[in-house]
This record gives sequence, C-alpha cells and structure tokens, in this order.
Amino acid sequence: MKVLELLDEIEEIIDTSSSFPLTGKILVDAEEVLEIVREIRVELPDEIQQAQWIKDERQRILDEAKREYESVLKDARNQAESLIENDDITLKAKSRADELMRVAETNVKSLKMNTFEYIEGILYNFQEKMEHLNAVYCNEMFDKLQKSFDQIGETLTENRNEIKDLIYRTQMESDKG
Repeated sequence: MKVLELLDEIEEIIDTSSSFPLTGKILVDAEEVLEIVREIRVELPDEIQQAQWIKDERQRILDEAKREYESVLKDARNQAESLIENDDITLKAKSRADELMRVAETNVKSLKMNTFEYIEGILYNFQEKMEHLNAVYCNEMFDKLQKSFDQIGETLTENRNEIKDLIYRTQMESDKG
C-alpha cells in the first residue's frame, strides 16, 4: 500500500528532524512534508477504487452464478421435455431432471458460498488494514501532537511565571529605591 509507505516516510522525517532544546519542537522541511501529504491525497483514491473493484467483482461473480444457474436450469427443463415420450421414459426423465436440478442447485449454492466467503475475506482484510492504519498512524500522530501541545503549554506557563517573578523583583527593587 503506497499510503502506508508515505506515512512511514513522514514518520521517518519527524524521527530524524533536528529538535529545539527544551521545547519539544522539531524543525522539518515543510515543503517535503506537504509533498508527501499531496501524494497521500493522490494515492487514497486508488485504495477507494480497490474497494469499489471488490464490490463490482462480487456483483459480477453473483451475476455469473445466476446466469449459470439459469442455463443449467434451462438445459434440465429442455432435457426433461425431450425425454417425455411415454410413461416409463417420462418417469426416468423426471427422475433425471430432478437429479439435474439438485446437482445444479447444489453447484450454484456452493459457488455462491465460495464467492461470498472469498469476498468476505477480501473485505475483512481491507477493513483490518484500514483499522490498522487508523490505530497505528492516526492515533500516534494525534498523541504526538497532544504531547507537543502539552509541552508548549508547560513551557509557556513556566515562561509566564518567570516573567511574573521578574516583574515582582523589579517592583520590589524600585520600591526600595
């Protein structure tokens, strides 16, 4: 998946970027990160197209199974009608037609079940990949952002307290003088 590779690239940029001491901030090449984000935007529709292809393929397989079922059913009926000549042949034909119907229905049911299981497996794998993307990359990025904001907030609070202390000392010195 190209999107995962691009997200790994962003993570690599963040991990290898220079940091500012005591601030928890890093220096990144904004153009490089923005270019990767643009590539992700381009690649994401491909992932969505893949899901659409799976859906279309499922429908195509179901349509094909239905056509095959109808063809087998039609052949069975035609064969049954052609065998009807007398009572003995009619009974044999009916028996054969019933057998063909059972076989056809069993084959169609089996084909449908295999198709559904195949499609379910593909959809399950796709869902797992998307959940993994969300869990690993999105949550991690948001956690890093939250930590950065918390560190910035702490730094600002410390700086404000230092300024307040300087103001207080300056006032005390001017009151003494």
